[in-house]
Amino acid sequence: MDKNGGILIILNPIAGKGKAGERVPEIRRLMAGAGLGFELALTERVGHATELAEAAGDRGYGVVVAAGGDGTVNEVVNGLMGAKAAGKAVPVLAAFSVGRGNDFAYGADLPGALEECVAVLARGEKRAMDVGVVRGGDYPAGKYFANGIGVGFDTIVGLEAAKMKRVHGFMAYVLGALKTFALFPDAPLVRLSWDGQRLEQECQQINIMNGKRMGGTFFMAPDAENHDGRFDLCVAERLSRGEMVDLMVRYTKGTQAGHAKVKTFGGSRIVIEAPNRGLIVHADGETVCVDGERLDIECLAGALTIICDPGRVARQKSKA
Repeated sequence: MDKNGGILIILNPIAGKGKAGERVPEIRRLMAGAGLGFELALTERVGHATELAEAAGDRGYGVVVAAGGDGTVNEVVNGLMGAKAAGKAVPVLAAFSVGRGNDFAYGADLPGALEECVAVLARGEKRAMDVGVVRGGDYPAGKYFANGIGVGFDTIVGLEAAKMKRVHGFMAYVLGALKTFALFPDAPLVRLSWDGQRLEQECQQINIMNGKRMGGTFFMAPDAENHDGRFDLCVAERLSRGEMVDLMVRYTKGTQAGHAKVKTFGGSRIVIEAPNRGLIVHADGETVCVDGERLDIECLAGALTIICDPGRVARQKSKA
């Protein structure tokens, strides 16, 4: 087919505990039904989606669909941003929700059902999308992220959940949280700077959000928008186990703002320093460091264009 302006679907077959690969026939059927021509590329290794996405524009594709979970989206976004940094053609981003948590999709006004994702792609409504970049830890030159960064407790929970072989989704996070509660690592001293402001305290958890949700059910920044040129931050100081349980319940409802030990605010440039080290950090679920000392984080306003259903989450909330 003529690839000029065409659609490339980059599918991670092992996303969703291997369920994503089983949906290839469904994807082909839905795309054909919508009258959309496309090519499909299955990823073969870690980093392959990044390579495919970075080359897509120069190969003539106008749209790249990340088909998988948040990790797949992260790789595709890194590829598109790599193309942009190199002065190459940059396709429009789209996504199919065929992973586990699909947190990026939720915050980006994308549906959770594949059939609806194809319908959104067919309508082709676009808007600008902010992209984050974090420098430090294992990525001194920088790593891009689409949904958000976690520091501390929730990162440890995510690492424990990822170890679960027979359990996935929300239950994996529950079991990961129980194990983390048993260990309950200490809260490191953190110096946090953002947009000319500064905070120094022991922090149990810090979330820097471009999207709204993490872990499939924890609304770390329920009012965040990934097209407003800034991050929404949620910072929890040192907590007891009981306080952490209460806060996690609040996260599932997005009602943590106003908690006595939680601060919420926005910022576009953030520096996190731990003079005694101890920063445990992920970006879109991918480990950045496990004993970090400093991170520099920046919001790149309108760095990419995304096909989505603008206002989808707001409409859903108004109906609730």
